[in-house]
Amino acid sequence: MQRISSFKTVWQLLKSSCEVTAKQVNISQAISRSFCNHPPEGPNSFGLLFDIDGVLVRGRTLIPAAKQCFRNLVDRNGKYKVPVVFVTNAGNCMRQTKAEYLSHLLDVEVSPDQVMLSHSPLRMFTQFHKMRVLVSGQGPVEEVAHILGFQDVVTIDMLREAYPLLDVVDHNRRPKDSIPPTKGLLPIDAVILFGEPIRWETNLQLIIDVLLTNGNPDNNWNTGQYPHIPVLACNMDLLWMAEAKNPRFGHGMFLVCLESLYKKVTGYDLKYEALIGKPSVVTYNYAELLIRQQAEHLGWTAPVKRLYAIGDNPMADIYGANLYNHYLQASRRTKAQMQAKAGGVETVDDAPKMTSTELGGASGAYGAEEDLPEGCSSILVCTGVYSRDQQELPSDPELTVTEQHIFHGHRDFRFDPTLTQPSFVVEDVKEAVELVFEQEGWPLE
Repeated sequence: MQRISSFKTVWQLLKSSCEVTAKQVNISQAISRSFCNHPPEGPNSFGLLFDIDGVLVRGRTLIPAAKQCFRNLVDRNGKYKVPVVFVTNAGNCMRQTKAEYLSHLLDVEVSPDQVMLSHSPLRMFTQFHKMRVLVSGQGPVEEVAHILGFQDVVTIDMLREAYPLLDVVDHNRRPKDSIPPTKGLLPIDAVILFGEPIRWETNLQLIIDVLLTNGNPDNNWNTGQYPHIPVLACNMDLLWMAEAKNPRFGHGMFLVCLESLYKKVTGYDLKYEALIGKPSVVTYNYAELLIRQQAEHLGWTAPVKRLYAIGDNPMADIYGANLYNHYLQASRRTKAQMQAKAGGVETVDDAPKMTSTELGGASGAYGAEEDLPEGCSSILVCTGVYSRDQQELPSDPELTVTEQHIFHGHRDFRFDPTLTQPSFVVEDVKEAVELVFEQEGWPLE
């Protein structure tokens, strides 16, 4: 996997992309109205990362504590007191749409630059932007792909239309009477999985067709051709919380189906070029860059020292925040080792290294040149996937796959029980924010 070489490259890319967006929707004016210009006094500078589903809303229903929470986060002029970014694994819309939705829901102004969707980091994967990509999901996936930088996009519906004999599970969608000719398409170079589709059987069938024909589904399957063309997936959530009493299937469940089908047919494991969205480190890298940008608009000259990530899903929000905290500590160790080596002192780092899957395309050098936050604390709320009635995960990984304890993380993520343990457990998002301000010694009212 080609990785991002440094945080400087990412930061410059992010700033340029935001400048383009700002010109399109006049974001700069919105930000200046939404943020107060009083830098923090002393070392207590921090930023807040909010999950959305299960923290602020359940389905389309606002969680009551959320509105009061955001009333406390803005001053009497509606300006934010600290940098705020919304980090969600949803990806079936554009940032502008989600920002407008949140603004209406919370009665505060939310800028698109404060919203991070699961697919947002894909704008950094420029090595794929000129490839012909097949996109899977629902909503305006073609438009989203173009906004992210992909230039040659094919949707599942376009593929169905070009090859009308491929999608035959639903008898009503089969060709009637005469068999229509195939129109043919140029070969697919890569597959982008944005989120769970509406017709799972159609997407599963056509994606398998593309993977087993080297991107040309008009050819015969070749189960011995391995590895397959690149696959990039966003949003690994197995479950998510809507209005129903019990969790609903997420895109992670769709990935389980795709992985199982591919292995059943070929005998090989489906390989991902990148897994993006929580809990991957690249997602939190990108979120931290957005926090840094918000801090600049606040007029803060000192770097943000701490991040607090508030979520409801132990295997996405908590695991991801804790994994990112490990990444930040590794960055600090790397910087200390470089300084020690410059002084003629050799050091040994015995800490376990993160896998390329966990990094999700982030720099393996831990960005030692940049002034990263000192740490990231995880706060678990009880209004979504997690509830206090659930049993705690055991500390022994060998005991996780039993009737009582099932590992809900993605197949390619190692299970570390300590990463699912939050820094704090609170009832709801309002209590979470009150806790953070108390920890930081800031007045909230």
